[in-house]
Amino acid sequence: MDIVLVVLVAVIAVVLGAVIGYFVSGKAAKGTMKKAKDDADKIVQTAQQEAESTLKGAHKEAENTIKGAQLEAESERLKMRKEAEAESKDRMKEVRAAENRITQREQTLDRRVESLDAREHKISSLQGQLDQRERNLEAAKGEIEQRLQNIAGMTSEEAKEELLETLRDEVTRESATIIRDAEARTKAQADKTARMILSLAIQRVAADHSAETTVSAVSIPSDDLKGRIIGREGRNIRSFEQITGTNLIIDDTPECVTISCFDPVRREIGRVTMENLIADGRIHPARIEEMYEKAKAFVDQRVREAGEQATFDTGIHDLDPELVKTLGRLRYRTSYGQNVLNHSLEVAYLTGVMASELGLDPVPAKRAGLLHDLGKAVDHEIDGSHAVIGADLAKRFGERPEIVHAIEAHHNDVEPNSVLDVLVQAADAISAARPGARKETLDAYIKRLEKLEEIANTHKGVERTYAIQAGREVRVMVEPEVVDEAATTVLAHDIAHQIETEMQYPGQVKVVVIRESRAIDYAK
Repeated sequence: MDIVLVVLVAVIAVVLGAVIGYFVSGKAAKGTMKKAKDDADKIVQTAQQEAESTLKGAHKEAENTIKGAQLEAESERLKMRKEAEAESKDRMKEVRAAENRITQREQTLDRRVESLDAREHKISSLQGQLDQRERNLEAAKGEIEQRLQNIAGMTSEEAKEELLETLRDEVTRESATIIRDAEARTKAQADKTARMILSLAIQRVAADHSAETTVSAVSIPSDDLKGRIIGREGRNIRSFEQITGTNLIIDDTPECVTISCFDPVRREIGRVTMENLIADGRIHPARIEEMYEKAKAFVDQRVREAGEQATFDTGIHDLDPELVKTLGRLRYRTSYGQNVLNHSLEVAYLTGVMASELGLDPVPAKRAGLLHDLGKAVDHEIDGSHAVIGADLAKRFGERPEIVHAIEAHHNDVEPNSVLDVLVQAADAISAARPGARKETLDAYIKRLEKLEEIANTHKGVERTYAIQAGREVRVMVEPEVVDEAATTVLAHDIAHQIETEMQYPGQVKVVVIRESRAIDYAK
């Protein structure tokens, strides 16, 4: 690169000299033409000499540069050669070490192969000895069998068959005895355990119930207020019934008016509205509507509080808010005079206790027990069984399938298929059927007892019938010459089936047919 640069500089200098000479000779006078030409020749000659000198220097410098590069390349080649030789030596060392290790392993394997060959030879010798012993044993066994056959007078196959037959008969008898004893013990233990669990559950959650009705009585300060409640031409009473959706009964009962409605929440709103109107003293359609709105908000608040309190008491805190509100409506719902919310709480406690005694998780049991009568909150608005309605509500608001099925199955609308279903049924029956839980009028009670005795007396061979235990048991005395022992069981079943078909009653009725022995069945 430096040589080319020097040559270019020289060429440019020559050209510039020529151009300068041309211009100088053109402008000079003819007299000085020769002198100028001589001077130009000198300049050109001088420039050529300098260019040649520069070119020689550039050649020299280029040769020196080439020689330096050649020396440097030779030095680099020698260095790389030394490094390659050193690396080759290291690799040779590694290869030799690996060869040594492989040689040692081969020697070790050779020794192991020799050892295995020796062991195999020894094992072959022992196997031969064992085979000889087995042949000796087989010969001795055959000799012994022949002797036994000669002594017993039968072949070995016949002896085996006889032994197996004897063992089979003994095992059959013993297994039948064991099974019968186990069934008896299991049944006795199951009855004992069931009674213990039920008695424990009832004892732990025993609660008092006050009978409730489907009408609400509101006290008034004096009978003079009845006229103001009725209003001019009955306009107040019409407005009250239209706004609240209830029936207002004003009769000769002193200092009292009655509010009747099948919807318990509406009846409660009407009662609160009437009490507020009586306390305020101003009774007219506009005031009735104002008091109704206040009463509705108040009752809605109490419904939510009742539902939240029920979930808090049972330890269930993840119910859908709509289910909590629907549950709270049961506070104003009654069944045979029994408050349904209190009944649901009692069933939840009973189910939880029985599940714990059986070793099951009490939380889902309590949940199913608390929600089992959920449909009664809206059964006056939706057609169908309250169990099916409650199951639909629970399913709609995200309850698990086993909870939904337990709700639907607690009155056998569907077949129970789990322990949880049976526990809810049992707890519901305990809470509803125990004495004092539900109200029944004297007339209805007497008619129910008479109906039970009448059903039993219609059957052939019945001598006398007694309905006892508040109608939960019927004892039937039969004529021994007409009804034999086998017929007592059939008679008990027929009476129980007729009671199931023709009567409505809480819980179950026990039918006892008495002759010389007793046959018992239950109307469930």
